[in-house]
Amino acid sequence: MNNLLLIVKCFVLLNSKIKIMAQITLGGNPATTLGTLPAVGTQATDFTLTAVDLSSKKLTDYPGKRKILNIFPSVDTGVCATAARTFNKEAASLDNTQVLCISRDLPFAQARFCAAEGIENVEMLSDFKDGSFGDAYGLTVVDGPFANLHSRAVMVLDEQNNVLYTEQVPEIGQEPNYTEALKALV
Repeated sequence: MNNLLLIVKCFVLLNSKIKIMAQITLGGNPATTLGTLPAVGTQATDFTLTAVDLSSKKLTDYPGKRKILNIFPSVDTGVCATAARTFNKEAASLDNTQVLCISRDLPFAQARFCAAEGIENVEMLSDFKDGSFGDAYGLTVVDGPFANLHSRAVMVLDEQNNVLYTEQVPEIGQEPNYTEALKALV
């Protein structure tokens, strides 16, 4: 009887923590994320990520700045690299805005990419240590070949870290809507 009680308790606990998951695709094949992006108008959750110099960075390390979070699976893929290059180009002309490119890549790979590409207007951050950013923001892919990586998404935050814009890109191999993300800053 104790085993049945334990099973019932686990079922109740799991049901109380069930999140709505985003349905995306990778090469046309279905994939699922751990949850959904924070809603527009809500406060973004603080995070701790690793910079290319291996220092820890938090959302609160960018006080008074607007933020574009360019989130992707790996900088070593063509679309991810294109998104980083595009946001790097756009960031040069943005006032009071920090672009954060976030993936689960090792900081060494992020630094190598930036050096090779001349990327200097965005900041690369890694969630490689524990994936807590991807989990908290509902971005962790839970199945398929990209399981445990982040889905492709863009979030724009104001100076107080309120969510102004989100885009969960429906196909991982597709670029985000740069125009709409940048329009959220106007």
